[in-house]
Amino acid sequence: MNRPHDASLPCPLWRRLTALVYDLLAVVAIVMVVGLLCQLATGGQVVATGAHTAIAWWYQPLQGLVVGAYFVVSWLRGGQTLGMRPWRIRVVAADGGKVTPGRALRRVVVAALPLLLLGLAPCLGLRAALWAVLAGWALWFAPALVDPRRRALHDIAAGTELRGIG
Repeated sequence: MNRPHDASLPCPLWRRLTALVYDLLAVVAIVMVVGLLCQLATGGQVVATGAHTAIAWWYQPLQGLVVGAYFVVSWLRGGQTLGMRPWRIRVVAADGGKVTPGRALRRVVVAALPLLLLGLAPCLGLRAALWAVLAGWALWFAPALVDPRRRALHDIAAGTELRGIG
């Protein structure tokens, strides 16, 4: 019996989540570098401490844009982030072709939507808001458990999927 080539197989959920853990390390490094550059550029005024801690209004959106750009640029330049490379998985369009800029942008925006639940922190507390974000992401990835092509919600919305390579 001939087994299909790995490139034709959808990526299992455990592999994509493991790659995401690897990417978390890259994201933390990116956030730290952007934070350092912002602190240097503002003379240490990005975060003001005192009676109440205040963060510059532009800082968190900038961090979000830079992290989003990491994912979009990675998917456009070869279909892989740093975390996807050791696990030999790649983002492709539903037809197996390269991901377009529009699909990559849609994918990152939809994947990031559960982060809006952090807005619940003032009324629920930070811990509950973080759990809400994790629950949101669990719902986002749940379709990959039953979808024949193992697509998460952001893949379905963007018309993409993850495939094994080589």
